[in-house]
Amino acid sequence: MRRLALATLLFAVLTAVPAGGQSASSLRNSINAGKRTEAVLGSAAARLGRLEAAVAHDVSILEGRVADAQAELDRAQAAADRARAALAAARARVARLRIRLGQVRVRLGALLRERYESDPPDLVTVVLNSHGFAQLLETLSFVHAIQQRDTDLLALVRRARVDARHEQTVFAALTVKRQATLRTVRQRRDALAAIAAGLRARRDALARARATRLALLSRARSRRIAAERTLTRLIAARERAALIPGPGGPWAIPWPIVQCESGGQNLPPNSATASGYYQMLDSTWAGLGGSTPHAYQASKAEQDRLAARLWAGGAGASNWVCAGLVGAL
Repeated sequence: MRRLALATLLFAVLTAVPAGGQSASSLRNSINAGKRTEAVLGSAAARLGRLEAAVAHDVSILEGRVADAQAELDRAQAAADRARAALAAARARVARLRIRLGQVRVRLGALLRERYESDPPDLVTVVLNSHGFAQLLETLSFVHAIQQRDTDLLALVRRARVDARHEQTVFAALTVKRQATLRTVRQRRDALAAIAAGLRARRDALARARATRLALLSRARSRRIAAERTLTRLIAARERAALIPGPGGPWAIPWPIVQCESGGQNLPPNSATASGYYQMLDSTWAGLGGSTPHAYQASKAEQDRLAARLWAGGAGASNWVCAGLVGAL
């Protein structure tokens, strides 16, 4: 009665569904699938990493070009500012010269009226009114200087006005040119900045995709490691269970399988040539190096030894049909 209870308990242990609701076979399948998934995700993450590095290199180059364009834009802006300042100065000079010209015209007009209203000093008058030769020379020099100064003043104002107008024209043309250059450089800078921004967005998208795949890889690896640990515990539990002797044991494979296959009896060959305690086929028995034509003809010790070799810690469980029936896999 105690042996029956023990066998029933052992059968329950071996047929129980392992943690996670998976059998050993499904755990192995999950582990293999996990390894394939890890390989795919690892390859994808590496490829995305290479693409990200290449795009980051392009971004670095474009950012350098944007910086160069910005420096050129700053220089063009400074030149345009100087041109505007020079144009403003030229306009101010023209305004001042116009005011001065107006003042000169007023002075000349007054001088002309004064001369018109008074008799122009002729040479005879100057000579008669002069007291001595020295005064005569001084008076003549003064009259000549006044006339020359008026002439020089008019010529200076005219030249200054012409020069100011010329400078204003030159600076106006230069300002237009500087503004055109400024627009061109700004457009190039903006275009490069837009390209760089697009590449940065692509780099960031690649980084996010790579991070996602790495996260998936980490989860897949964690699930695979957990499955391997579960499988290891399951195999260890079965190996420990196999050491528990059933009726007529100990047995080289779990007792529930022996019970299902032979009932613990050293049976003669059936129609498929399976015989002995472990119901090994003649071909399998011979392949394992059995010393007799049929397994049942050998001692239990030899059958235990060769059955343990075939079981291989559970890896060879598929050699017994009952292993699947009792849920050992």
